[in-house]
Amino acid sequence: MNREEILSHVDHTLLKPEATWPQIQTLCDEAIANHTASVCINTCYVKQAVEYMAGRIPVCCVVGFPLGAMDTASKAFEAKTAIENGAAEVDMVINIGRLKNGEYDAVREDIRAVKQAVGDKILKVIIETCLLTDDEKRKMCDIVCEAGADYIKTSTGFSTAGANFHDVELMVKGVAGRCKVKAAGGISTVDDMEKFLALGADRLGTSRAVKILNGEQAKGY
Repeated sequence: MNREEILSHVDHTLLKPEATWPQIQTLCDEAIANHTASVCINTCYVKQAVEYMAGRIPVCCVVGFPLGAMDTASKAFEAKTAIENGAAEVDMVINIGRLKNGEYDAVREDIRAVKQAVGDKILKVIIETCLLTDDEKRKMCDIVCEAGADYIKTSTGFSTAGANFHDVELMVKGVAGRCKVKAAGGISTVDDMEKFLALGADRLGTSRAVKILNGEQAKGY
């Protein structure tokens, strides 16, 4: 794949808690210049970023992030507010504890409530693969699709590990075309990006892609 093809699949990301508005502006400028799929930011900057972008690149934001342990009403409200502020895509974190408890209906309804709040906008569901068994990952492939989400996503980038090839391959097989797959967290080389896309991922979440593909050193998630 060439540079432009890879970047068209990238959610250009800045989710650090200390991120400032000038840093978000730089992220937006980089996304515009490199034609990325979106910028992915925290909800506090959504309205400003949407106004700054003026329709040039979609704004994606995270909800229930990074732990996923908020109550469902709070996640849905956060998502609804983000959409009202102009977000085109929402990446939510599942309730991992509920999944570990075997409360599959509760996990499904948590996702469904956020999807209802998002409406016809894109919802990506972060399952935090590093904390799950393979059986739990397969179960989440079904639950995410049943709840009506558009993507299943590997990782927040804030837990013990990020995306790996095994998990993406498992998830692509598990969703079987019912939704798309996003790999995120720790993606740090062009070879990684190409391999994830070749395995069937449709999106890549990373702050590093633009710098790497422009031949610069990149640091951070």
